[in-house]
Amino acid sequence: MCTPMAKLLLIESPGKSKKLSQILGAGWQVKASMGHVRELANDGEDALGFDLLDNRVECRYEPREARGQKVLAELRQAVKQADAVYIATDPDREGETIGWHLQQALKLKNPQRVVYSEITPQAVQAAIAHPRSLDQSLIAAGRARDCLDKLVGYKGSKHVVWRLNIGAKSMGRVQSATLHLLCTREKEIQAFQPHDYWSVWVEYQEGFKAFYRAPTRPQSRPKAPTPGEPPDDAAEGKNSQESDQVTSQAEADRLLAIARSTPHQVATVEGKTTTQAAPPPFITSSLQQAAGTKLRFSPDKTMKVAQSLYEAGHITYMRTDSVLLAAPFCASVRQYLEQHDPQNVPQQTTRHRAVKGAQEAHEAIRPTAIDRVPTQLQTQLSGDEAKLYELIWNRAIASQCCPARLRKTRVVTCSGAINWEARGQVVEFPGYTHYWNNLSADTQLPVLQQGQGLTLKQAAADKKQTQPPPRYTEPKLVQLMERKGIGRPSTYAPTIKTLKEREYVQVEKAKLQPTALGMELDNALETLLPDLLQPEFTAQMELALDTIAQGKQDWQGYLTHWHRTYFAPALEKAGQLLLSKGMQPSQLKGAKTNPKPAKPPGTVTKTACPKCGEAMIKVPSKSKKLKADHFLKCGVAGCGTAMFWNAKGKRYELPYAQRTPDPETFTNMSCPVCGALLERYTYTKDGKEKVMLRCSLLEHRRGKCKDVAFFESREEFWSPKFGTLKLETLVT
Repeated sequence: MCTPMAKLLLIESPGKSKKLSQILGAGWQVKASMGHVRELANDGEDALGFDLLDNRVECRYEPREARGQKVLAELRQAVKQADAVYIATDPDREGETIGWHLQQALKLKNPQRVVYSEITPQAVQAAIAHPRSLDQSLIAAGRARDCLDKLVGYKGSKHVVWRLNIGAKSMGRVQSATLHLLCTREKEIQAFQPHDYWSVWVEYQEGFKAFYRAPTRPQSRPKAPTPGEPPDDAAEGKNSQESDQVTSQAEADRLLAIARSTPHQVATVEGKTTTQAAPPPFITSSLQQAAGTKLRFSPDKTMKVAQSLYEAGHITYMRTDSVLLAAPFCASVRQYLEQHDPQNVPQQTTRHRAVKGAQEAHEAIRPTAIDRVPTQLQTQLSGDEAKLYELIWNRAIASQCCPARLRKTRVVTCSGAINWEARGQVVEFPGYTHYWNNLSADTQLPVLQQGQGLTLKQAAADKKQTQPPPRYTEPKLVQLMERKGIGRPSTYAPTIKTLKEREYVQVEKAKLQPTALGMELDNALETLLPDLLQPEFTAQMELALDTIAQGKQDWQGYLTHWHRTYFAPALEKAGQLLLSKGMQPSQLKGAKTNPKPAKPPGTVTKTACPKCGEAMIKVPSKSKKLKADHFLKCGVAGCGTAMFWNAKGKRYELPYAQRTPDPETFTNMSCPVCGALLERYTYTKDGKEKVMLRCSLLEHRRGKCKDVAFFESREEFWSPKFGTLKLETLVT
């Protein structure tokens, strides 16, 4: 219960509660909204939950499931007993929108908005001392995104995707554009025609190799990767040194014959010293890329681990597209380097160029304290947390170090009219690479003089075959999404996760490969809604949302105009095309499908689908996992809801993970691990019905909260790990 006249801090995640309570001290209560508490209702036209009028959007919001109702009820009680309410949701557009929903649902007249990017005493106290009002422009952009995504997802899915009858469940504004990137690459792979070529080289007694260079070779060299980026997929595991391609065995033999019969000498020796600048500190996309390349983390896992580090106060907020670092942090890094690595202190504080469109008010991802070195936290963090923290710490300190200094050498030798080239690189001063090494290994050439004769050791040609363009890894897809403007930092990981859950893509050998269903859906959408698949079109929508966030555009006018001038006509045209093609995806542009024969229909039952209300169909099944010889499936294309027989309860039920929690089972006690509410769970043991308390979040029960179990024992609940809860303290 909230102490009378206390100050109330409203946050999103319960994982932050303990840390913030310690920082704020007595006189404060910290309550979590558990993320979103309200969402657009599923009513009205196409269950959008909002109406598009001339230049207005009328939205109808409702609590997010039973948990949202429970949380809001608790928060209302806390608000009644507080003399001041501070909203401290996450420091981004989505966090601002959640803050607005809290203000509306709790009827807060003058909430104080506080923003911090790290959970440290200094940052939190400074935020409390300088509150502001909720940013209406950011809220407008957040509401516009919610409506836009639901408009595209619900209308596109219902009026286009479901009518295809191919088993696809949904489309989405960001989801479909991202799928198109993968499918486009897959088509390039399928169309690729390999051909043989030969890499011709010579090796000298003087101790180096040189590769054949054609006389008409282009002078341009491949662009070097951006500092700090993972290597390109095409270069992974591949020898970077090759000759210019020789396309026939006869030509390779001719070159080898000349190499073996003609004296060799040094034609030119070029040497220069260059520098390579330190990479910028992490933003969301580069963190996901680096964690994927170096730690083999998926983007989703990276963000979950980063969230736990943020909530514990170890790193700054992890959803950002800014490479800026706070001046005090830069000063602390400089001081650290002066004490531990003085040669790596640059003359001036390093500044990194921001990505176009980045929100400069944010900071990059960094440790909250540079002197909290990774080795000091080994015992406090889990294995994954320790690995990711070390990655973030190293990248942050590297970003403030001196450039690396390289000595590069290029030697051209000749035998008759044929030129051979060798390249070398030596790191003269490691600079930032002491903390973040993104350079290739040294290749040192011997000291040579122009005109010097050389002794041939061997000449050879390696037969090779051209390779198709590679499929994207998850980190490379994130990089591509960022470059093309598809989505924003908060959407990269959820988008890829959705594509996998919808079975539009699968992971094969650490690469993302579209499934037959994904390819079929993309082929159909390429004909029916082609604009929505184009990165430029999607990027323009993101820029419009950014303009709204800056207060330069009215969100309701933008959304109604976009729907009236583009989306509604596009849906109508797509419907006409579907009718003209008889709704056969195989007749649509570029489709190469082998549709599976339809299964014989089952028996229509009187049981209504719990999601859409239509009649369920009884489908026979021989699966040994089921406790009956059938299950129920919704007959509406695209719904896909299934229910299974519960012999004990003598009723059909949704799969456990899909059931809506019963608010009657919730207690007012928090999970000791994640802070979510504990719920009562009834089970049978030794023929007796028993009750236990457990975390109410299913995804947590399968992971970090799996050991949270309080067993009923007389007048209390007892846990072997977390101790005792008195029965009278529980409210249900």
